[in-house]
Amino acid sequence: MNSKLQTGANPRAQYGHLMLHKPYGVLSKFTDSEGRPTLADYVVEPRVYPAGRLDMDSEGLLLLTSDGALAHRLTSPFHKVPKTYLVQVERIPDELALVQLRQGVMLKGKRTRQAKVQLLQHEPTVHPRPVPIRFRKSVPTAWLRMEIQEGMNRQIRHMTAQVGHPTLRVIRVAIGPIRLGSLPPGQWRWLREGELRGLF
Repeated sequence: MNSKLQTGANPRAQYGHLMLHKPYGVLSKFTDSEGRPTLADYVVEPRVYPAGRLDMDSEGLLLLTSDGALAHRLTSPFHKVPKTYLVQVERIPDELALVQLRQGVMLKGKRTRQAKVQLLQHEPTVHPRPVPIRFRKSVPTAWLRMEIQEGMNRQIRHMTAQVGHPTLRVIRVAIGPIRLGSLPPGQWRWLREGELRGLF
């Protein structure tokens, strides 16, 4: 289905750049031999490809572009483009766990870069997920805001597990200056000129 938001024409004729709120359970690619949901179910624009990825069970902001140089800039660790996530975890992390996340943890023999991590005092307003998180009455949950500059496979989930707080839900809310905002799951729109300038 075409979930384009009618917010105006593509602001750049040479390249296509758009943002999608990738829903839970959707692969960050356009085809799948196993018939699982893909980006093709939401974006009907033949020129663009995802600049980076989100795991199938993660949600939120995904940028798609036909500009290979921009895609490289967004995904290369050299450029250190920050990505910001809302992360729901089991139990309430103490200050030691937060410090460990901020300083970086060891994953597969390599320490992650320093991260910005904030324990949210109130549950953020987020869209409901079609598949509820696992719920255990005796185990409280907490929300973190995490900003990282890397993109290792399932990095957020591995980092929180490493400090004893398994991740229940991951929602990417920003890539550099681009904010997900109120864009609903499954919807997309073209990037605005000011947003594009911010990326460079």
